[in-house]
Amino acid sequence: MSKETFHVLTSTAVPLPIENIDTDQIIPARFLKATTREGFGDNLFRDWRFTADNEPIQDFVLNNSRYAGAEILVAGKNFGMGSSREHAAWAIHDYGFRVVVSSFFADIFRNNALNTFVLPVQVSQPFLEALLSAVDQDPTLQIVVDLPAQTISFGERSETFAINTYKKTCLMNGYDDIDYLLSLNADIREFDQAHA
Repeated sequence: MSKETFHVLTSTAVPLPIENIDTDQIIPARFLKATTREGFGDNLFRDWRFTADNEPIQDFVLNNSRYAGAEILVAGKNFGMGSSREHAAWAIHDYGFRVVVSSFFADIFRNNALNTFVLPVQVSQPFLEALLSAVDQDPTLQIVVDLPAQTISFGERSETFAINTYKKTCLMNGYDDIDYLLSLNADIREFDQAHA
């Protein structure tokens, strides 16, 4: 996967007001055979998006052209529960989402998302409900996710969100764990020389 940086994202959003979405719904187990991260987006929410005959299910939100091109997914409470498969985060990223907003994330999904350069933004339940309603009423609504300031805003509303400082540094610099260690090379050498 190419390295990305994340600072401020302004985008429309896809509303998915379903609670307790598990990783098998995000990417069904039968699609986990690939050995690279690419291509999983084609099967994101596969059983909700398509019939058994591979026909699009018209009333599922990802098949609604009003939300085409959105880089933010706004989901119900408890997103990413269930098994620990990394493929769920890969599918979300490969589909084109940079941010997932919910009022609660399963811990393993949160970590997998951050490792895949997808930012999980956890907000209060009232803020989430207001955002879902606003996006449903206006699919062109612009949402601003500011990672340096740790804020998410739309209209007149704004809320701060928490993020691990290390993961924030990685996202802002496009670092995976190895890149982060390499970025400390000069400091490590200086320490090593001072303590020879």
